[in-house]
Amino acid sequence: MSTTFHAGERAVQQRAGVDQRMAEVGPRVIRDYMPDQHRDFFAQLPFVVLGSVDGQGQPWVSVLAQPPGFIRSPDASRLRIQGLPAASDPLARNLVHGAAIGLLGIEPHTRRRNRMNGRVTAVDGAGFGLEVDQSFGNCPKYIQAREPVYLAPTHVPAAAIAGDRLDAAALQLVQAADTFFIATAHPDAGSDGDRAQGVDVSHRGGKPGFVKVEVDAAGQQWLTAPDFVGNFFFNTLGNLVVQPQAGLLFIDFDSGDLLYLAVRAEIVWDGPELASFTGAQRLLRMQVQQMRRVPAGLALRWGEAQLSPVLEPTGAWGPAQAA
Repeated sequence: MSTTFHAGERAVQQRAGVDQRMAEVGPRVIRDYMPDQHRDFFAQLPFVVLGSVDGQGQPWVSVLAQPPGFIRSPDASRLRIQGLPAASDPLARNLVHGAAIGLLGIEPHTRRRNRMNGRVTAVDGAGFGLEVDQSFGNCPKYIQAREPVYLAPTHVPAAAIAGDRLDAAALQLVQAADTFFIATAHPDAGSDGDRAQGVDVSHRGGKPGFVKVEVDAAGQQWLTAPDFVGNFFFNTLGNLVVQPQAGLLFIDFDSGDLLYLAVRAEIVWDGPELASFTGAQRLLRMQVQQMRRVPAGLALRWGEAQLSPVLEPTGAWGPAQAA
């Protein structure tokens, strides 16, 4: 690798006062191959979360679910995913040879998660291959423990419900959520440049209702979510510094509904709203630009959730505002 972190990530690290520390730590923990424990971990999962970018440079989050074993690793530099996205999933159009992909393997009931950012090497009628650019682990913080079990689909997923704002069902899902996933990308993602300049997909967790929905004077919907202390890599925030577009995915863990959002994001570094949320280091404020909701789009059954204990001292928003 020419660098471990790109300029946007380094800028956020510097603002947080951890740039020198990350310059030392980053090359030791972010690898261009997968250790065996990561390869074995991906192989036991019934689902995986992916980040991709469409032809307009908009990042999207996707999720693929199959029986455990649908992900395998031929060697430490490659993954093979035996499965393809549904037509309603944004990944269906973005999955092409050479595309940059961010991948998050997460096992919620054990609170384990590992990341792999890379590029598509092949796509066929059964699945696709990925080559590793970056591989690293993440801490278990903020993950709600709920166990996923794959269920073979009994019907074709419903057509996506699309629009440029949250409808009533989407609003209800967001305001009740304790988890979402966010994809961001460097503007040069997919080029042959620095390996650090790719697509990233990450997990965000909080107490139910930790995402606030508001409407501004122009009628635009905005989501606000706290950003808690993490691993200081700042992959998500670093990408947003250089490219403010992001994709979000909310999952209804009862119904299997999927909510894909395209947003324009800004980072709130200080101010009264930040001070009002206990435990938040920063806020993510995100304007909704596109919505795609797929009823019963995910073939997983989820066990009862146990909230992450590290969230107990964190704050909460006031009563949700109508949107």
